[in-house]
Amino acid sequence: MPNQTVTKQAARPLALLPILFFIAIFVGVGSYFTLQGVDFAFYQLPAHIAILPAILLAVILSKDKVNQTIETFIAGSGHANIITMCLIYLLAGAFSVVAKSTGGVDAVVNIGLAVIPSWFLLPGIFIISALIATAMGTSMGTIAAVAPVALGIGETALIAPAIMAGAVFSGAIFGDNLSIISDTTIAATRTQGCRMKDKFKKNIKVSLPAAIVTIIFLAWFNNPGDIQSSFPENPLMALPYFVILILAVTGVNVFVVLTLGVLLAGGSGMLAGEHTILSVSKNIGEGFVGMQEIFILSLLIGGLSEVTRQQGGLIAIQNGIEKLLSKAKNSDIAAQFAIFFTTALTNLGVANNTVAILITGDLNKDMAQKHKISAPHAASLVDISACIVQGLIPWGAQALLLGSLFSLSPITIVSTTFYPIVLTVFAVIAIFVRGR
Repeated sequence: MPNQTVTKQAARPLALLPILFFIAIFVGVGSYFTLQGVDFAFYQLPAHIAILPAILLAVILSKDKVNQTIETFIAGSGHANIITMCLIYLLAGAFSVVAKSTGGVDAVVNIGLAVIPSWFLLPGIFIISALIATAMGTSMGTIAAVAPVALGIGETALIAPAIMAGAVFSGAIFGDNLSIISDTTIAATRTQGCRMKDKFKKNIKVSLPAAIVTIIFLAWFNNPGDIQSSFPENPLMALPYFVILILAVTGVNVFVVLTLGVLLAGGSGMLAGEHTILSVSKNIGEGFVGMQEIFILSLLIGGLSEVTRQQGGLIAIQNGIEKLLSKAKNSDIAAQFAIFFTTALTNLGVANNTVAILITGDLNKDMAQKHKISAPHAASLVDISACIVQGLIPWGAQALLLGSLFSLSPITIVSTTFYPIVLTVFAVIAIFVRGR
């Protein structure tokens, strides 16, 4: 998705209307049923159905011919980042179901409860998730690996599933923002023209204090009940989890990690004599089916985002920010906020932090050079901004995946994800400190 194509387009604020329409439908209907006291309010109208009127509106508002607009939509749905996410969904669903049915999750849960002090369960899950995401370079892969275990630990310790999901998500966002092999970090450093280690030094000064505050928050929320657990009779059932975690830490590709996880979990169940290849195959199928809604929604969001981009909606956001920047009294602080919000608002539209960084890369680099903001600092701002938004939007891939695994509304998930909120506070402080 080259930046040059984007910068040549004319700004068209009307192109943003379909995305806003989708958000209004999804949040509005869910909020209505919540006020009516309906259980699972945000599941009454599935998100992948709520987005259909928005797609129709995008086609109607498009300046291009219908066939060309549809081609643009299909190209967005088939973008490599979208397809990658969808395949991760399938493998994560398969691994979750297979590991659960073969007893792997229960074994890991009992080991975790025996090792992690009860008063430190939530912070412990955050730290584990953060370390894995930093080593693995992907929040999606981290969530897929950690979420089933975290859910089991939370159920046993009587910790609210939403709070536990927030701890997993927070750690995944922390690691994705800092990892030297994360696609967001690579995109941020390449578009801003700086070395990875220089960006890391700038980033850690903001991210680490935010992580410490998040750990304190989680420790305060950590109020487990009377845990009744014992070391598993067959700890080898936990081996698939430990293998994939080790592979993740060593930087093995997420597809290889999850595929091996499925094979090992299924193989351990068959070796124990409790499962057959047929039953494991059925579990894999169940895992695929469980990810059907999120799979479809991701394809549709990818298509809608590309139509919005092609029609000039994102350029409208960028032009508006540049106009505000020209009127600012403190140009240094204003430029930093411009870089921050250009990336953030773009990410709201495309629902993909890496794509948002790539789209706004040239514009952010020009603003940084014009206002003498160092490339490492600009890269840090860009990456932090994108990761914050990705951790707060319920239509983002990570929130959708966690919602599927925890059987919770994605809005519930993001409402308990503390780290992006805390990170926002520290990012703003860092902007003012540098500006002065």
